Amino acid sequence: MATTEQDLYKLLGVERGASDAEIKRAFRKLAQQWHPDVNKDPEAEARFKEASEAYQILSDPERRQRYDMFGRAGVDGGAGGPGAGFEGFGGFSDIFDAFFGGAAGGGSARRGRPQPGADLRYDLRITFEEAVKGTEKEIDFRVLGRCETCSGSGAKPGTQATTCPQCEGRGEVRSVRQTMLGQMVNVSACPRCRGEGKIVETSCATCKGDGRTERKRSLRVTIPAGIDEGHQIRLTNEGEVGARGGPAGSLYVAVHVSPHASLKRDGTELYYQARVSIAQAALGTRLKVPTVDGDEEVEVKPGTQPDTEIRLRGKGVPHVRRSGSRGDLHVLVDVVVPTKLSKKQRESLEAYAKDAGEMVGGSGIREKLGL
Repeated sequence: MATTEQDLYKLLGVERGASDAEIKRAFRKLAQQWHPDVNKDPEAEARFKEASEAYQILSDPERRQRYDMFGRAGVDGGAGGPGAGFEGFGGFSDIFDAFFGGAAGGGSARRGRPQPGADLRYDLRITFEEAVKGTEKEIDFRVLGRCETCSGSGAKPGTQATTCPQCEGRGEVRSVRQTMLGQMVNVSACPRCRGEGKIVETSCATCKGDGRTERKRSLRVTIPAGIDEGHQIRLTNEGEVGARGGPAGSLYVAVHVSPHASLKRDGTELYYQARVSIAQAALGTRLKVPTVDGDEEVEVKPGTQPDTEIRLRGKGVPHVRRSGSRGDLHVLVDVVVPTKLSKKQRESLEAYAKDAGEMVGGSGIREKLGL
């Protein structure tokens, strides 16, 4: 039964429109049925490999799309047999590990790897103008760094870590248990060395065997033009270092942008509400509009209606990922109707209304009309 001749959906027992969760459940069921450590049938290993390969393709959105369009030729040129296309795993036993939390007998061991350090988050507030134009900021934060006394080993200078006697340097211990599926091998991190495969007999007096000490760090961060509220900048290897020589985690700089006094932002577009009087809207005027590059004069043409939009091309926010591309500034005209008039202003408006043949006024007009 070769996957090159079978529909991968049928092999897993799901429909073509199956969700990711349904595909995962189907593979898990087949893994429990055909894993060679559970099923001693001579064909079990081949069947498990076929199911594993089908899952690898259908659980990857890009590869699944190519398979749906072109079949097996779209994912491996039509050439792979069972076991092809396992870039993200060391083999079918690793897939079993991913579902069941431990290696099956003979699966790959995660030997003595120092654990990576924790990721850190730093909240940085910048101005509206800095977000639009980009800037550089120096940040200070406290972090667990490599101990200078022992160079991160955790051992007293002049000594070194030794192989863990409990796991013999593997960093893991195995236990066998009986289940309804048969004999299962469970793999877990060694409790004595915490999965590192080594133990420190004589600890460094400075870091107490951890290999890390807390310190203050200063770091200059480049903020790209066009960044927005809630965006994060990831700085690899700038987080905490791992215990006893483990690699450093990442530092995530979460950006918070202070609002502008009069400009509103929507992605790369900026909006400004320009308030004009009835006379300015009717006769036209020129206004100064704030932009991130300074004030700019804008013409309001005679007869401009409420909610008219005047667009200033290229006066918006730069695209973070498209160099040289920038949004627009939208000036929205708001015609303001006065709530209080002087006597002269009222007389002028009444004269205009009379000349235009418009009915204005309050109760006096209604009385004249007998209303």
